[in-house]
Amino acid sequence: MISASDFRKGVTFEMDGDVYQIVDFQHVKPGKGAAFVRTKIKSVMTGASKEIAFNPNDKFPKAHIETREMQYLYNDGELYYFMDNETFEQLPLVKEDVEEAIIYIKENDVAIIRFYQGKPFEVVPPNFVELVVTHTEPGVKGDTATGATKPATLETGAIINVPLFVNEGDKLKIDTRTGEYLSRV
Repeated sequence: MISASDFRKGVTFEMDGDVYQIVDFQHVKPGKGAAFVRTKIKSVMTGASKEIAFNPNDKFPKAHIETREMQYLYNDGELYYFMDNETFEQLPLVKEDVEEAIIYIKENDVAIIRFYQGKPFEVVPPNFVELVVTHTEPGVKGDTATGATKPATLETGAIINVPLFVNEGDKLKIDTRTGEYLSRV
């Protein structure tokens, strides 16, 4: 059991026959009245999000989530195929399951796939990836005093903002948690 006062980002728990993951939380102690925990939770099974306030004494069963490192193989247009490196089993996933992570994963890269009761519900890319810029406009000389940025398309199709000195063909280090440019490699 986990109490609402122990909620943190990423914690999973069961409520009303569904499994939820904490997306965001805030402990609130108003000047008048009882304290409460304001949360934004996401259903692991359906992906639906909602905001709920909990009493800090509320208790919920903790959901046991299994994680596996799997290698991204290819996309056949409809499904994205991942392979378990230990059993060599292939796991096809639909676009909705991989949407947020696939823009940072190249073929043969390793990602973490999270399961609840054997059903995959989330693909997590590595925290940092190195990707090559396939398209960006040339930077204008002398326009660097403001710390300006420009959009750049990466080899996986992701579009991020980069400094003006970045050119096509440059290999960049990207933080996948925020989608931000970190450095050239």
